[in-house]
Amino acid sequence: QEIYRTAQEYLTQEGIPGWQVYDYRHANPVFWLVISSSGHVTRPCYFYLPAQGYPSLLVHHVDAGKFADSGVNVLVYSSRDSMLAALGELLSGVSHVAMEYSPENTLPRVSRVDAGTVELVRTLGPDVVSSADLMQYATHQWTPEQLADHRTTADKLGMIVNEAFAYTGKYLESGIDEFHVAEFIRKRFAEENIESPDGPIVAVNSNASDPHYEPSADQSTQIQKGDWLLIDLWAKGIPDGGVFADITWVAYIGETVPQRQQEVFDIVIGARDAALDYLKEAHSQGTSVLGWQADQVAREYISSRGYGEYFTHRLGHSIGFEVHSEAVNLDGFETHDTRNIIPGICFSIEPGIYLPEFGVRSEIDVFMSEDGPYASTPVQHEVVLIKG
Repeated sequence: QEIYRTAQEYLTQEGIPGWQVYDYRHANPVFWLVISSSGHVTRPCYFYLPAQGYPSLLVHHVDAGKFADSGVNVLVYSSRDSMLAALGELLSGVSHVAMEYSPENTLPRVSRVDAGTVELVRTLGPDVVSSADLMQYATHQWTPEQLADHRTTADKLGMIVNEAFAYTGKYLESGIDEFHVAEFIRKRFAEENIESPDGPIVAVNSNASDPHYEPSADQSTQIQKGDWLLIDLWAKGIPDGGVFADITWVAYIGETVPQRQQEVFDIVIGARDAALDYLKEAHSQGTSVLGWQADQVAREYISSRGYGEYFTHRLGHSIGFEVHSEAVNLDGFETHDTRNIIPGICFSIEPGIYLPEFGVRSEIDVFMSEDGPYASTPVQHEVVLIKG
């Protein structure tokens, strides 16, 4: 498989003898990106890919038949003793292996293997190192088809968010609340053949200061003239198997944006654009960028303008098969993401300033191509005015 070739390329380049991908009861989603089964799996599984040679899969006897068509060498255990013996033989003479492990849980998205399993592998001889960069290199570089799917969904999101603002204006006088707008967006998703497991965020005034606020039928604020409105929406194409797109836009209900909201909006999009410009400049100079470094650029931009304490989350997250996916995050705040921003991956850039009265966030998705990074979703440059 292509994923094995790519992973072995990375292992050889970095001098890592092998990649040990462990899963029990779907605790490690990376396992299911490198191998598939034909049904429900109930016991611990160990997939081992050497830097050179063929992969092997160690599974319990009751699950072995589920991997009969996996295309890899399937080894079978039954008792714990037989599991330890087989695993020890598989790792014999191996100095160190990469696993979904992050020292001190620095990167929670990477740290999928429990401490006991890491200890167990170490007792068998190999040291355990983090697969943080390996797993994104092997599993999260998009194909041209996935990129095209993402761009199609992104264009639909851009269209729908502006339709939602227009819908708000149309029903402003007769009465409309956040939940009605969210229902309109979900209806449009269905019509455009895209879907999301949750959301969207439709948030007025102080509700927009809660980054993950969602209205409900029982808890929803009326939208009126003079209000600030934030909409964050994400989706992927149907049928399942595509990749996500994710954007956030803001609007003001009135003729002219108030000075305070305009000031904060200008700072937020300035930080957004500064981070993207930094990535573009680094690429043009042949310099690799780590996730935390991009975060730092936007955070310093906002802090230097007096709003640093109100930027309360990371700059961006990985985007892929999940809206918050497994590759590098733009984060030097919640975590210290030391993974490289590599070609073929997608991530959001979404700085925010959350004041007691209102919140502003501007979110774009960025695809890192071989020719450099670019915004792969529609980009908001001005506050949308809803005049009713």
